[in-house]
Amino acid sequence: MDAASNPTVHLQHMPPGVQPEPDETFEQLRQSLSRVVSRGRPTTRTAPLDTYTSPADAFPEGGLRAWLVVLSAFTMSFASFGFMVSIGTLQSYWHTHQLSHLASRDVGWIPSVFTYLSLALGLWVGPLFDRYGPRWIALAGSAGYLSMVFLLAECTQFWHFLLCCGVLGGVSAAALTTTPLAVVAHWFERRRGFAQGVVMIGSSFGGLTLPLILQAAFPRYGYAWSIRILGFIFAGCLGLSNVLMKARIPPAPIPEGGAQQKQKQPIISLAIFADLRFTLLTTSVFGFEIVLFSALGILPTYAALVNPSYPAETTGFYLIALLNGVSCLGRLGPGWLADKLGRFNMLLAMTVFTLVWMLVLWLPLGQRSLPALYAFAALFGFGTGGWMALTPACVGQLCRADEFGRYYGTMYFVASLATLVCIPISGELVESVGPTAYVVFLCAVLAFSLLSFIFSRWACLGRRWLLVAKV
Repeated sequence: MDAASNPTVHLQHMPPGVQPEPDETFEQLRQSLSRVVSRGRPTTRTAPLDTYTSPADAFPEGGLRAWLVVLSAFTMSFASFGFMVSIGTLQSYWHTHQLSHLASRDVGWIPSVFTYLSLALGLWVGPLFDRYGPRWIALAGSAGYLSMVFLLAECTQFWHFLLCCGVLGGVSAAALTTTPLAVVAHWFERRRGFAQGVVMIGSSFGGLTLPLILQAAFPRYGYAWSIRILGFIFAGCLGLSNVLMKARIPPAPIPEGGAQQKQKQPIISLAIFADLRFTLLTTSVFGFEIVLFSALGILPTYAALVNPSYPAETTGFYLIALLNGVSCLGRLGPGWLADKLGRFNMLLAMTVFTLVWMLVLWLPLGQRSLPALYAFAALFGFGTGGWMALTPACVGQLCRADEFGRYYGTMYFVASLATLVCIPISGELVESVGPTAYVVFLCAVLAFSLLSFIFSRWACLGRRWLLVAKV
């Protein structure tokens, strides 16, 4: 037996006073045994039980703590995204009451600025979340958001609504739209599509119930107290969220060498666009936002323009309520399947599904049949619900969990530019170019987004065309 095969030979022939260097194989075995033994020892209580030391640790994928975080994200999504997708109800009320002297296009700038800031400021909120965690971001956002709702009850003039809802609400909501999806990414990896789908059901649930609440409250309690009722509901939701929400992965670690300052990345980094997968996915999401928010904005106007026999007072309301209600199913079912079949694969399927129904139902039959328009609203809601649930899951596949906030916020900073323009002018475009031409335009935008997404999937597969691959 030679020295290379027996570590004890080294010890027998070492000169006095010289420390032996352990054999590489022997040292690897010793370290492996040490890790096994340490896993069997009871953990100390020096850190919270729900805190893990490294992003490399195994994701819980469930358990009471993880599902309580999902519940907190659900209620936060209900108050933030739910209000965002149902704000058309308030826009219609303002246009017929406090702001009846203004054109619909002018009133549309209020929800447009709110939605734009809510999504665009994720460019800063996401990196701040990665650096500091959710605690103070969620608390500050909740305080500003509740202040906005209760001040909104006192607004009477256009600039009141624009500053209160548009600016204050948008800045505050930015903290409440990025944070819930980012914190869930800390707790789930293999089941992330399903978990984030559950979170996004909160927005659909809000989009369905909040208009119902306002429709019943406006004639009974008046505008001011109807808005205050929303404020009390949001206070309960956000209070629960702030109590239950916890990050699993700690903020940026202290680098080796005894440095006192935490290692920090820049707040804004455009270097992530060097990743072709991310750039193409961002391009696709930009198109998704144009189609989604244009449809939400023009469906009531479209129904009234294309067929005057449609009951204008109720048709638009029920179309949006149906769209948001069915999108709950679109956020849950595809999210569950995505964890099994691949997140990119499932988002690709939902995009094709939506485009097909736009071409088959909305384009040829929307102007002639009210039942066909209702059917389209339901199918469109299911498809776009899948977009909302699966986009964060796809982003999570392109980065580490502790970088999710940065990637997600940067993506929606670009995508939010679509909402700034398409919400206030969608109704004007329908009137100027005609309903048919505008639907053709939206179909073309979605087709371009689909093409961009196909190339994003191609880049994820190492620039190979593989039809059957889980990605």
